[in-house]
Amino acid sequence: MQDDPTRSSVSPNGPNSASQHLSASTAARSAVGGGDTGAAGRSKCLKLLHPAEVARTLADDPRVVVPVGTCEAYDTALPLGSATIVVERLARDLSAEFGVLLAPTMEYGVNSDTPAYPGRVALRKKTLHRTLNDMLASWEGHGVSEFILLTAHGYDPHQEAMGTVSTVSARVRVVDIFAVNLSDLVGGPMYTGRRGALFLALLRYLAPDLVDHADTPGGAESADDVAATSAVPHAPVTYDAAMGRALYERIRSRISERIFLAPSPVE
Repeated sequence: MQDDPTRSSVSPNGPNSASQHLSASTAARSAVGGGDTGAAGRSKCLKLLHPAEVARTLADDPRVVVPVGTCEAYDTALPLGSATIVVERLARDLSAEFGVLLAPTMEYGVNSDTPAYPGRVALRKKTLHRTLNDMLASWEGHGVSEFILLTAHGYDPHQEAMGTVSTVSARVRVVDIFAVNLSDLVGGPMYTGRRGALFLALLRYLAPDLVDHADTPGGAESADDVAATSAVPHAPVTYDAAMGRALYERIRSRISERIFLAPSPVE
């Protein structure tokens, strides 16, 4: 294991100690953020902030975005954390854009009983519900007035667990990122079975090294695939990195407009 390049033999009281500490802190925050270090460095990631920084952030904007992932297989060519990776990246980018506090990602969700792929983890509906209740109650006690729960997992009990969390007075908004209209990009209406292909395109754009390219040499629907999986005919779609970029930019822009920029409706 290599030495930490940020370490130095300079005395803690020496003239360079402050700058060295800042460099180490910046490097650590970038490493923890992963992926796009630029977005991670600008985002208001709760687990990387000091209490005073959290207080200042909430004073400026009392909202918190909470990414809720899952450990589930959507395609044999994709990692089990595909939904988590996508929603976490989106949450980091939105936090960076709007200066909103970013909660640590909830890595696990409610999954169906089958198929049980190796490594898959499933929470019960009431477990996720109670966990989120406890988390939101803690943050509400520190002045949070609105929670934005982001997920990319479409299983109904998973979304029900999120949609039924309760607070004293804070607003809770549950956002399924695939509720954004993508029909013009994918050649037809959305349906649950298509999420694996969407994750394939998104990961090819956001984290191509995590895709098993040998298992998906082309990534395109065949005419038989279209006929078998959709009641609405459409031309075969290629789920490549270009498609992933178009999907991600559409999802991010729509959520920015409708959740972060639009005024909250009067209850």
